[in-house]
Amino acid sequence: MLKKISALLMTVIMAASLTACGSQGAVADGSVKVEAAEEGKNGTTYKVGICNYVDDASLNQIVENLQNRLSEIGKEKGVNFEVEYDNCNADSNVLSQIIANFTTDQVDLMVGVATPVAMSMQAATEDNHIPVVFAAVSDPVGCGVVGSMEKPGSNVTGTSDQLDTNAIMNLILAQNPDIKKVGLLYDVGQDASTTAIAEAKAFLDEKGIEYVEHTGTNVDEVSLAADAFISDGVEAIFTPSDNTIMTAELSIYEKLADAGILHYAGADSFALNGAFLGYGVDYANLGSETAEMVAEILINGADPAETAVRTFDNGTATINTEICEKVGLSFDELSKTFGPYCTKVESITTAEEFD
Repeated sequence: MLKKISALLMTVIMAASLTACGSQGAVADGSVKVEAAEEGKNGTTYKVGICNYVDDASLNQIVENLQNRLSEIGKEKGVNFEVEYDNCNADSNVLSQIIANFTTDQVDLMVGVATPVAMSMQAATEDNHIPVVFAAVSDPVGCGVVGSMEKPGSNVTGTSDQLDTNAIMNLILAQNPDIKKVGLLYDVGQDASTTAIAEAKAFLDEKGIEYVEHTGTNVDEVSLAADAFISDGVEAIFTPSDNTIMTAELSIYEKLADAGILHYAGADSFALNGAFLGYGVDYANLGSETAEMVAEILINGADPAETAVRTFDNGTATINTEICEKVGLSFDELSKTFGPYCTKVESITTAEEFD
């Protein structure tokens, strides 16, 4: 009888151990199981599903640095991050399937790169409360993925590449104080562009500067929009951190430069792909900080609802020196002109991806 009792006790102990070592998914209230935080110091494996919105230099840079930093954190903390990565290529049906796959695979946390992915992940996790960390959402409150920047209020938090639109407008005026007409180029379907375009219009209205706007939802439409701006006689074009325009930049930069039109945009990846100037955050750093937030939630048990959205300094202007030469401008002179408005001014030459 004593042997049977001992065997039964061993069975209960083993079952408890197996339960403790199982998946570290979210519990019903959206928090991470306490056992996950404690066992994370002893070789626990966390499953992380990462979905990128589209292939462009900035977003790819985020993903690369996110994955690299997760690998480093895993080694530092003695844990494993099992990453499932996919790219929906701006296809909403593919995006829904990717998120469904993450749910079926019982990932412990999802990472959504760019606003459309974050919004879809938020909607898909309202019932199961799987933690979501977004990356590069320009207006988290405006698009509704968080209640506030300080206290997101649900299972969703992350990093924002929120743009200082007025700073870019000031750069346009610093280079050309007498500018008469500015073009606004964006995708009306990109929530990330809504606030920035409204801010640009308000700025230009206040200064009494005429503006025209053209939009596009794909490369062909963006190319036609560029042609329209040339016909309109604009002297400069502003684009926020709009992923649709970013993917089309390599197709339009030469015709804009040939026409002497300076393209100012909300990310250094635009300048990499041929725009005159990109102004905004360091996306490599943003990717690393996104990884830190993932680790805080999974390893340390941080509550996404109480974890503030991280924002970054928008003070770096990146100038394409090849475009400068083509339109007859000096990088050294521009550096002096833009210096008072920027934390730093950097140069870049045209390429598809960052080194």
